[in-house]
Amino acid sequence: MIIPMNIKNRNCFIKDLSAHVSNINRALKNIKSEIVADFIHLDSKGIIITTNKMLSILDFQTIERYIRNINNIELNQVEALRLPQSKLYLKIIGISYFIEDTKHPYLC
Repeated sequence: MIIPMNIKNRNCFIKDLSAHVSNINRALKNIKSEIVADFIHLDSKGIIITTNKMLSILDFQTIERYIRNINNIELNQVEALRLPQSKLYLKIIGISYFIEDTKHPYLC
């Protein structure tokens, strides 16, 4: 899961990084999800949360709700959360995608 945000928000988020991992996992456990947040990585554009399995819509919404309810984060500086969409990522998780300039899907 990718969470684009500005530098100020990332710096606020990193201060309590271990608490955020625990809280995300607690929120996922509360909805009886088998998903576990393994690792949170900060890069130049935002935060990347890695999980043990592919997220369902409910898992995605639960993590999004948690991020949006963090007190010291400026919500207007947080863009829409999204999943990675690189071809390599899609191939790893087994989702087909269209090859450029063709009408045939590439089946992973």
